[in-house]
Amino acid sequence: MPVATSSRDSVNSLKLVKRLRRQVGRAIEEYNMIEEGDRVMVCLSGGKDSHVLLDILLRLQKSAPIPFELTAVNLDQKQPGFPAEVLPNYLAGKRIPYDIIEQDTYSTVTRVIPEDKTYCSLCSRLRRGIFYTYAQNKGYTKIALGHHLDDIIETFFLNLFHGGALKAMPPKLLADDGRNVVIRPLAYCRESDIEAYARLRQFPIIPCNLCGSQDHLQRVKIKGMLRQWEMEFPGRVNNIARAMQHIAPSQLMDRALFDFANLAASQSPRDDWLVASRRERS
Repeated sequence: MPVATSSRDSVNSLKLVKRLRRQVGRAIEEYNMIEEGDRVMVCLSGGKDSHVLLDILLRLQKSAPIPFELTAVNLDQKQPGFPAEVLPNYLAGKRIPYDIIEQDTYSTVTRVIPEDKTYCSLCSRLRRGIFYTYAQNKGYTKIALGHHLDDIIETFFLNLFHGGALKAMPPKLLADDGRNVVIRPLAYCRESDIEAYARLRQFPIIPCNLCGSQDHLQRVKIKGMLRQWEMEFPGRVNNIARAMQHIAPSQLMDRALFDFANLAASQSPRDDWLVASRRERS
């Protein structure tokens, strides 16, 4: 009996690895995330998502039809008790190219944000600015982040419920500075698969002690809502993900995206889509 269980676990692990590699490869291809000669900066926080991202990209790099570089970059934010030696030791042991940025954002965040408020928004803005500047100075052509499908959907509902906007995290993004391209190769991957893969590979996970204890975060509530939906209606989360890839601008209410004012009865449905397309490109 133990042999059968072990064999079944091995088969499931192999399926998991193949599924994640296939999903990451498909996202890269469909959104043209990585091109020949790219120098990709993989933002490695030490959490499960960024570990899995780096590991799968390294595996895909070996079989990719085009050459590209990967470098793991970690931001040491000088949080008290942060095990600064863990990631350098791990990366050096695996012979993975890496850089460590040392910048004390911890003091800034804790000074500016009251203890009863969430740190995430300011913390993420500071990290983003540091990574963007570093990527530009070092000549990286792409910045890879470890956001997965669940992150994208949670962000969609956060913006819907609290931001009054229909937006999420695109798989590929031109940053506001116009100089950096951000990619999210895990865009098709579910968090449950990422957690299982991280356990399988036994990555040295470093939790975020800065905001990890703030369990009143709205994102936690959204995550709970989606988990409940998935239990009651299996496949609902995947349906939401598919809906985000099939947008009908003429069926919403955004006048900047669709030219409702000039819509005339003489236009065919195909013309409606052309009008929306032109507006979106302009």
